[in-house]
Amino acid sequence: MKVNFRLMLSHTMIIKSMVLLVISSLANIAIATSLPLAIDEVPVPSLAPMLEKVQASLVTVSSEATVQVRRDPFDDPFFRRFFDQRRSSVRKREMQSVGVIIDAEQGYVLTNEHAIRGASSIDVKLESGRVFEGVLVGIDPNYDLALIKIDPADLTAIEIGDSSSLRIGDFVVSIGDPFGEQNTIVSGIVSSPARPNSLKQYQHFIHSDAAVGSGVLVNLKGQLIGLNIAQSSSTAANAKIGFSTPVNMAMRVSSQLAKFGTPQRGFVSVRVQDLTQQLALAFDLDQVGGVVVTKVSAGSKAAESGIEVGDVVLTAGGQPIRNRKELTTIVNQQFAGDILSLTVLRQGQEIAIETVLESSSIVSKVGTLIHRQLEGATLNELGDGQQDLGLRNGGVIVSKVIKGSVAWDHGVRENDVITSVNRTPVKDLASFREAIKDQDVLMLNIVRGSGAMYVLLQ
Repeated sequence: MKVNFRLMLSHTMIIKSMVLLVISSLANIAIATSLPLAIDEVPVPSLAPMLEKVQASLVTVSSEATVQVRRDPFDDPFFRRFFDQRRSSVRKREMQSVGVIIDAEQGYVLTNEHAIRGASSIDVKLESGRVFEGVLVGIDPNYDLALIKIDPADLTAIEIGDSSSLRIGDFVVSIGDPFGEQNTIVSGIVSSPARPNSLKQYQHFIHSDAAVGSGVLVNLKGQLIGLNIAQSSSTAANAKIGFSTPVNMAMRVSSQLAKFGTPQRGFVSVRVQDLTQQLALAFDLDQVGGVVVTKVSAGSKAAESGIEVGDVVLTAGGQPIRNRKELTTIVNQQFAGDILSLTVLRQGQEIAIETVLESSSIVSKVGTLIHRQLEGATLNELGDGQQDLGLRNGGVIVSKVIKGSVAWDHGVRENDVITSVNRTPVKDLASFREAIKDQDVLMLNIVRGSGAMYVLLQ
C-alpha cells in the first residue's frame, strides 16, 4: 500500500490552521464580551450610583410569630397513654423582608403584609446597622402592604415616583427578595402598568420581569414606583412575570393606615341587584346589563347626590357595569371621601351623577374609633345575601375581630350580627353610631348562628 505523505502533510496543516482560527475567534469573542469601563473616553452607564442612593432608605424587617401547626395524630388521649411527652401544637416562625422608609420625619416604613402576619415582635435594621423595634401601625392584605413605625432619628426616606406615568417597555429595577437580602438586584422592563378601575384584579398591579419576589421596584432615577408582592406567574414560554403594588396606591393605603389603622374603603349606601330580562321588562326598559338600585339609605351621601330607587347604573368610574360584582370591584378600589362618577339610566334618559363615598367599615382603634369597648372589631352593613338570615329588621355584622383585642376579650366574634344596643334596635351603621353615642357601657343583642345572646361590654 502506497502512502501519499504530501497529502497527509497538507491535511495536517489545514487542521492546524483551523484550530488557530478557532482559538483566535474565541479570544476575539472573549474580548468583545468583556464590558469596558469606557468607550471613546465616555463612561459606560451603570446602575451603581442610583443603587447607592436607594440603599440608604432600604431596611431589613425581621419578625417573629407563634403559629399553630397541624395537630399531631399522637396528640390524642388514647396515644398519650403510651407516650410520656405530648408534642407541641405551636411553633415559632421567623420571617424577613425588605422594607423602605417612606417618611423620615414620622419614621414610617412600608413592607409586605405577609412577612409580618401575626408577628409578636418586629425589628427593623437600617443599612448602617442600627436596629429599631418596630410598631405595627396597620395592614392591607389586599395589596400585601404593612405600615411600621420606628424611631425617626436620622433616617433617609426614598424619593417617591409616579406609577401612573409608567409605560410598557420602561426599564425598572427590583431590590430585595423573599429572604430579605437587600443586595439582590434584578433589572427588567414593564410589561403592563397598573390600570386604575380595572374590573380584573390582577390588572391593579404593575407587571414586570424584574419583580421576582418581595422588595421594592424603582425606576432608573431611583424613585420608588412599586412594592413587590410574593405572587408571580409563569407564561406559556415559562417566563416569570412579577406583580408590584403601584406606589400611587401604596401611598394612599399608607395614609389610611397611619390615620385609621386599616384602609377605609369606599361604600355607596345603596342596595342593588342585577338587571335581568324580567326586571328590564318590569321597568319597561330596553336596557340589557347593568344593576338596578333597589334601596337608598336615607340621609346618606348617595341620597344627597341624587341616586334614586329604580335607577339603573350603567357605568362607574368610567367603566361599563354589567352586574353587581363589577360595581363592587370598582367601588372597593376607592376610599372613603373619594368622588365616584356614575352614569344611570332613569326613565329612558342617561344622567351623570357624582357621589361621595362613605366608609365601608367602622375601625375600632384608640383615638379614631367609634367606641373604646369595641377596639379590635370591624363592623359592616349587612349584605343582600345576609338579609335572608331572618334579620328582617337589619343590623350590623362583625366582619373581623383581632384576637386578644378589647372586643375579643368581651366575647365579640366574627360573623356576629348586632341587632340592638342597650335595648335600642339598630338596622344599619348610622343607627348603630347613634345608639352608642355617649354610652359608657354597651349591652349588645347579638345573633350568632341559630341562637341569640346579650353581651355586656364595660
